[in-house]
Amino acid sequence: MKNSDAGKKFKGIISVTARGTGYVPLEGFEKDIEIPFENLNTALNGDMVEARLVKTRGDKRQQGKVVEILERDKTQFVGTIERDEEGFFLVSDDRRMYADISTKDAEKKRIKEGTKALVEITRWEKGDEYPEGAVLRTLGMKGEHETEMQAIVLGHEFDTSFPKEVEKEAKEINDNRKITDEEINKRRDFRDTPTFTIDPDDAKDFDDALSVKTLPNGNIEVGIHIADVTHYVRPNSEVDKEAQKRGTSVYLVDRTIPMLPEILSNDICSLKPDEDRLTFSAVFTLDSSGEIKDKWFGKTIIHSDKRFTYKEAQDVLDEKNGVFIDELTKIRDLAKKIRVKRMKEGAISFEQDEVKFKLNEKGMPIDVVVKERLETNLLIEDFMLMANKGVAEFIFELCKAQGLGTPTFIYRIHDVPKNEKIAELEIFLRAIGYDIKTKKGEMSSKEINKLLESIKGKPEEKLIQMATIRSMAKAIYSTKNIGHFSLSFRHYTHFTSPIRRYPDMMAHRIFFGHLDKSPIPNDELKRYSNLAIKSSQREIEAVAAERESIKYKQVEYMKEHIGEKFNGLITGVTDFGIFIEERKTKAEGLVRLADMDDYYELEKGGYSLVGKKGRKRYAVGDEVKIELLDADLDERRISWKILQK
Repeated sequence: MKNSDAGKKFKGIISVTARGTGYVPLEGFEKDIEIPFENLNTALNGDMVEARLVKTRGDKRQQGKVVEILERDKTQFVGTIERDEEGFFLVSDDRRMYADISTKDAEKKRIKEGTKALVEITRWEKGDEYPEGAVLRTLGMKGEHETEMQAIVLGHEFDTSFPKEVEKEAKEINDNRKITDEEINKRRDFRDTPTFTIDPDDAKDFDDALSVKTLPNGNIEVGIHIADVTHYVRPNSEVDKEAQKRGTSVYLVDRTIPMLPEILSNDICSLKPDEDRLTFSAVFTLDSSGEIKDKWFGKTIIHSDKRFTYKEAQDVLDEKNGVFIDELTKIRDLAKKIRVKRMKEGAISFEQDEVKFKLNEKGMPIDVVVKERLETNLLIEDFMLMANKGVAEFIFELCKAQGLGTPTFIYRIHDVPKNEKIAELEIFLRAIGYDIKTKKGEMSSKEINKLLESIKGKPEEKLIQMATIRSMAKAIYSTKNIGHFSLSFRHYTHFTSPIRRYPDMMAHRIFFGHLDKSPIPNDELKRYSNLAIKSSQREIEAVAAERESIKYKQVEYMKEHIGEKFNGLITGVTDFGIFIEERKTKAEGLVRLADMDDYYELEKGGYSLVGKKGRKRYAVGDEVKIELLDADLDERRISWKILQK
């Protein structure tokens, strides 16, 4: 059957592993078509290729061969300059870049071995063993903190600096920042309403503020005020085009790479205290039970009275004393009721631990702590969710009332989990002693919530949360609404963070077009579909960069603790080793089976290993005592030794 298709050509985006094997999806085949190394013909991970099927023996996976590169996904790579008898070359940090890049100009530019650099491929023809490239930028010596952080940023195609024309335009916006009386008169004025921001202690840009007012009938008006970025950043301006390109701000362990120039993100648009600011607001009137009795959306002007950190606002609530104690107490109590209702309706609560590093003056990690989730973190989440949901619902209802059918908008969507993923989760949970109810391979968000509630406080809580998250589809941006599974919302968007997310800027523009009765032109709306896809891709890269910076610092921290003993949790088992997460730092490493005290075999199901002689069993979810054997920064790899269960 498969060989009858030999010679058939098809197109697709190729995924390439670190070992140099490619995979391209093809409709009609259950598994992606495998492209062996010798058949890649210079194709790199993410390239759009044309390939053809080749004859494949017996029951082996169907294989193919790349015929043509239709579009390169990436031509610039970050790595380390090295040298051999043939000259200088770049060894890419991207493990999926399987070929070193020859860099003849490295010698001319007197670049030292061990230097990290950004190199662009200039030539790579079929039959060439290695691509040729030109050095675009040197970053510093490998292993230095600043060098490695820059390498991570550039490796994911972000940049720490802005083009000159973008900075120039941002300065012009700043020079014309005065808020005129004419502009104020177009807006609802909240400057006399108690208003404040609540953010992390190291935040520099403040996207959102809350205003709180008790009405004569006892209901409470909560204003969710969002920076009116699109008032300043016009479509197709230089700043706008750069924001499109970036798609999002990036948060590394020691810095933020902003989507917008800092004069906008940290100043003009940021809702700083004691200054008038232009905002786009969602205003809700709620009764004492948290039910929405009225809502209003529109352009506003605010004057934030106070900049709280999460901790400062929590201290006011805990001590029952301090500035805005009444307002904080009211929104805290409302948020609790809103949250309970949301959970009853099926919203899934994933509370993953996040680590924070304390760095010395050289950027070396000297301590790692798990970020604390406070009541104030939750209440901000609750009201941002309310605003995002409210905006999406309002657009739907408005267009329906006007007979416009399904509205074009930027939605944040989350598809239902695939049946095979739920089946894998079911097998995993049964292996560690849990049972879940599925119907024809499907599982409701309410059932997932029941499961997560039942494991709270147990040793395996984080592990099951992680497995459940892995079974989920990825949330993405789209102009087509299918709802948000994990939040259990039929309509949802991202509206509340336009300083750091481009989709929020798009949502603001479309929403205001509806409110102002000046709809976005059709050709502009068509562009939004492509921008939604691009924004989803940039978000993936930003998350990968953040995780890479965390992993680097975890390994760097562990380098100073080789030989020490720790508590760990088994997070995965394979036929080559056991993955273990250290409890404090959340640093994950590997115990190689070759280094263990017996010959271990993987049990059926793949969630435990059993020793052939001693019958000792290691399973996912087991707590173990471990010793740190090695921490390799180049490979971002930690090696453990198990001491005891």
